[in-house]
Amino acid sequence: MTTNNSQNLRVLADPVSGQDEILTPEAISFLTDLVREFQPRLQQLLSQRKVRQQQIDAGALPDFDANTAPIRDGNWKIAELPADLQKRRLEITGPVDRKMVINALNANVDCYMADFEDSQSPTWQGVVDGQINLRDANRGEISHTDPNSGKSYQLNDNPALLIARVRGLHLPEKHLQLDGQPIPGALMDFALYFLHNYQVRQQNGSGVYYYLPKLEHSTEAKWWSDVFAFTEERFNLPTSTIRATILIETLPAVFQMDEILHELKDHIAALNCGRWDYIFSYIKTLKNHPDRVLPDRQVVTMNQPFLNAYSRLLVKTCHRRGALAMGGMAAFIPSKDAAENEKILAKVKADKELERDNGHDGTWIAHPGLADTVRSVFVDGITGINQLHVSRAEDDEITQAQLLEPCPGERTEAGMRINIRVALQYLAAWVSGVGCVPIYGLMEDAATAEISRTSIWQWIKHQKSLDNGQVVSKDLFRKYLQQEAQQVRQEVGDERWQQGNFAPALRLLEDITTSDDLVDFLTLPGYDLLS
Repeated sequence: MTTNNSQNLRVLADPVSGQDEILTPEAISFLTDLVREFQPRLQQLLSQRKVRQQQIDAGALPDFDANTAPIRDGNWKIAELPADLQKRRLEITGPVDRKMVINALNANVDCYMADFEDSQSPTWQGVVDGQINLRDANRGEISHTDPNSGKSYQLNDNPALLIARVRGLHLPEKHLQLDGQPIPGALMDFALYFLHNYQVRQQNGSGVYYYLPKLEHSTEAKWWSDVFAFTEERFNLPTSTIRATILIETLPAVFQMDEILHELKDHIAALNCGRWDYIFSYIKTLKNHPDRVLPDRQVVTMNQPFLNAYSRLLVKTCHRRGALAMGGMAAFIPSKDAAENEKILAKVKADKELERDNGHDGTWIAHPGLADTVRSVFVDGITGINQLHVSRAEDDEITQAQLLEPCPGERTEAGMRINIRVALQYLAAWVSGVGCVPIYGLMEDAATAEISRTSIWQWIKHQKSLDNGQVVSKDLFRKYLQQEAQQVRQEVGDERWQQGNFAPALRLLEDITTSDDLVDFLTLPGYDLLS
């Protein structure tokens, strides 16, 4: 353990309300020790990602690692699941603003994933408020009065189980610097949530539970395992007080699931099919492979063979090791039009039935209005509180070829245009401090914008043709971008366009989509535009 010396941790932001409640002397000390202990290794892990990606860019394909075959073949299990993490049939996800936290915890669901990552725009006020909101929620002291409507929101009895998702390993927290460098956003989110909540959660007979996003390799899982062990030792807590659910939302990670579970076996609870980021990662990882270019994102559903194989392999891997296998997000928003709403709920139900039949133990929704429909599938439709009994042991082996199988389908002008409109509207909201946005009937987070802009980037790179015969080029994209920007302006109105950061979003979308080298995450250049 490093010697505690927190004098060099600096806040590079104007003070905001609640900051001193969260950045207490104890929090600063703990965060400083964590960063000094683990940031150097994290930098090495991020460098290793680049090396592996360079090999794939040069023609290699992701595959199972022959060196870790003994782990995949071994007969081992993770630590026994705590009682309150065994029933996760329905989870709702969303950002950590106060009203959302209350509504999500009150929803007809088992769990709420409070998201500091893809559905949170990390303004300094936003991340501070998020920590305060989760602290108050864990204490049962959270309430909110809407300043516009005057409506009051209170926490009901028996709220959903709270799980916090931290930022990905690649994201810095620019507002906090230690020894002259931005600290990792993941460590900030982890440390502050842990410190301010572990005691009350222990008193309530629970542990401290996290979602961890965008891991690519078991060495990154080992890093997190060491972070957890360091924390438990520092606070004299039993091993496994901290439990994590890992999102398998990168293509490299699907070939590392056994190894990830093994490295975290004292601290893991589940793996999750983060399907939208997984599609984004498929594009990003295989960006140089002309035979792996995806069609319109609307046809890349869980029925596609490469996605269905991913779902089935995750279930088989998890259940063999005693971990839960969580399904993916239903992003639909219920419609006020009865006929349209019936169609939406039918799509959601069919999607969730596929996940249930594959053996998943639970699934995600983004809107509480979907809860009853999905409960009919994942509560009424299964026996018991999970499906750990579904082993899929008789399945044929799922191969590298199945997990990488090219996806058929058209690339259309309409599909390209809606990608532009969605990405533009999402980016405008994100740089305005809002990370979860209703757009065209879907609750969108960063993953959808990532798919939208990387699809077009890859179509440009490989000179793919649209259904109208046009070859996708930078010039064609710029032409459509200007046309669709005008369409969005008409939809939102001049006043909102002027006030809503659409101009910087437009420039950012053009820059990252026409860059010769694919920008890994739109949130990295986007972060420069945030206060």
